Amino acid sequence: MPQTIMDASRRSIVPIVMAAAILCAMTSSSDAQCVTRSERAAQIAIDAFVAEPSSLLVQLRSEKEKLSGRLQGYLVSDISVLKSVPALTRAATQADRASIGAALHRAEIRCRSSKPEFAQKIGDFVGKLHDSAVLAGYSSEPDDAAPSPPPTTANLPAQSGSGLMSGEFKTDIADPFAAMPLPE
Repeated sequence: MPQTIMDASRRSIVPIVMAAAILCAMTSSSDAQCVTRSERAAQIAIDAFVAEPSSLLVQLRSEKEKLSGRLQGYLVSDISVLKSVPALTRAATQADRASIGAALHRAEIRCRSSKPEFAQKIGDFVGKLHDSAVLAGYSSEPDDAAPSPPPTTANLPAQSGSGLMSGEFKTDIADPFAAMPLPE
């Protein structure tokens, strides 16, 4: 009887251990992103970049904005891509290095709200890289690179005076001596 209890406990422990391992793997992979699933780069593209970082330079030859955008997409999708950036930097030209720096700064800004520890990791990485071109590209990006909110009636600029032309198509001359509207 003790033998059957041992076998039963082994059989029940194996699925529990496997479920725990799968849960840990899923949690660790989903925690490595700064963006939602719909905004992430394809995993196969990330894996290809990690395997051969210089392939990105070959694909996007002389397209600085695309290089910057693609690298930013990889970084916000999986922070472990950061380990491949030094190899990319070594293979890059001076101009490409500035684009790499811009991508690092954009990724840092993107991660600040959702994963501040990843943003800090990117900032520390740039400091440790000691590459003047990357640092120049990193510094050239403004900190408030967030898109502005769409215009609404509340935040549209107020019309300052009506000017000297009036009418539906601004073809009539307005009264130049009319009182100016006072600001509220």
